[in-house]
Amino acid sequence: MEKESLDKIHIKNLEVFGNHGVFPEENKLGQKFLVNAVLYTSTREAGKTDDLTKSIHYGEVSHFITKYMMEHTFQLIESVAEQLAEALLLQFEHLKWIDLEIQKPWAPIGLPLESVSVEISRGWHEAFIATGSNLGDRGEYIRKGIEALAACKECVVEKESQLIVTEPYGVTDQPEFLNGMLQVRTLLSPVELLHKLNEIEAAAHRKRKIHWGPRTLDLDIIFYDNQIIDTPQLTVPHVDMQNRQFVLKPLAELAPWYRHPILGKTVKELLISLENEN
Repeated sequence: MEKESLDKIHIKNLEVFGNHGVFPEENKLGQKFLVNAVLYTSTREAGKTDDLTKSIHYGEVSHFITKYMMEHTFQLIESVAEQLAEALLLQFEHLKWIDLEIQKPWAPIGLPLESVSVEISRGWHEAFIATGSNLGDRGEYIRKGIEALAACKECVVEKESQLIVTEPYGVTDQPEFLNGMLQVRTLLSPVELLHKLNEIEAAAHRKRKIHWGPRTLDLDIIFYDNQIIDTPQLTVPHVDMQNRQFVLKPLAELAPWYRHPILGKTVKELLISLENEN
């Protein structure tokens, strides 16, 4: 669900005492901070049923913020905001996104300053990740790769496709592949997610000697929300996905309705078009 379509719960000027700052006396003596938060969720079911468990308990959120900021110490309010936002998103089931502002009144800079603040916006993202292997125990490599991704606290593996046997693509003189698809909810940015996938591949002894060559484990970001990314490091949507049946078939199993943000066609339409060509 897009952030813009979600409902909002506001927490304004929550006063919290904490020991955050770059000066030793700030860490020892502490000071007052003000926290503003916009909690993005869907309140419709709670509004229809009058059931608090279907929404976000803003009192519990306020107590969580207070406890977290009192029990942790950071030099930078940037770190306070980043770590607190992640902790809140991991703690509260119905929280999909958060705008968080940490205000530091009378920051000690030797000038008459009322306050300084950091404001960030963080939330859950949806990613589709292709899995593949054609060396050794292919199914075991993929299984361990999925387990490693699921063990990452910033990632939730929500769905897995069936694994299919496919002919090699590009370099054809190599063993058959097992291929599949994952639907993942993640707090990681696209580049952070790429780095995590590369770490998991490296742990599976992935060797990058031949382009499109054999590999123990291949993990590729196919979609990340509806974002279009084109950098030397990362291209999303995957640049050649529309020509790869071993990508489209398991992806269509999980999300046939998902629309390619550049080509404008759904995954099912892309798969049908490719099958008709062959």
